[in-house]
Amino acid sequence: MPNCKTIAICNQKGGVGKTTTTMNLGIGLAKQGKKVLLVDCDPQGDLTTCLGWQRVDEIPVTLATKMHEIIRDDSTDVKSGILHHDEGVDLIPSNTDLEALEMYLVTAMSRENILKNYLNKVKPNYDYILIDCRPSLGMLTLNALTAADSVVIPVQAQYLPARAMTQLLRTVSKVKAHTNPNLAIDGILLTIVDNRTNLAKSTMDAIRENFGSVIRIYKSKIPVAVKAAEVSSKGKSIYAYEPNSKAAMAYADFTKEVLASGRQKERLRSADAR
Repeated sequence: MPNCKTIAICNQKGGVGKTTTTMNLGIGLAKQGKKVLLVDCDPQGDLTTCLGWQRVDEIPVTLATKMHEIIRDDSTDVKSGILHHDEGVDLIPSNTDLEALEMYLVTAMSRENILKNYLNKVKPNYDYILIDCRPSLGMLTLNALTAADSVVIPVQAQYLPARAMTQLLRTVSKVKAHTNPNLAIDGILLTIVDNRTNLAKSTMDAIRENFGSVIRIYKSKIPVAVKAAEVSSKGKSIYAYEPNSKAAMAYADFTKEVLASGRQKERLRSADAR
């Protein structure tokens, strides 16, 4: 699968739905017949927990293990440690070992490229790799952005995110300048949207006004939903837990937008090649 696309789900602000988006987009893509690998790049291990592995610190092989192997140039089986979820996605899990690895990365050679070098070894097996980034712009997030083809930015529609967005866009620009010149921003996904409030409406208007001319804003909006919050403790996606909910339909629509965008870019590349 030479055309595997790697997407970093990134926003340095916590509580905006990064992990939920990573899980439900990944499983949504799997439901559309795609082979998907999810990468938990947060030492808190929230993605790992959401997918049903509750005792994250007891998992023997994690993302930290695989990145250490790359740093030491160990030639172990790259597929070892990848977990398989009932809903058709694979997972590279994470736990607090990743915190220590981030500190270790500061002195490692080619430190921004460690995750990319690992993912390049597993890419042939997948159509999509989704990286759930930690809520900061440290070394792990820089690794994720260096490894990614593009970025999806979940933004909570309950506060004005202009400052945080500006920081993230500046970081993306630095990554493009130094380690990943082809990195693109796929778009902004509005999450935790409560259309009943004036705050949500004014926030969405402000996002469109400030960023809509330079960054795509997905038509799909993920609504506030009790079921979407509950699902994080069930080890399954919103599709399996509450398939007819508004949140499930919104994530299904978002998945279709991501697929349509991928097809459009593929057509443009084919046209350029001719």
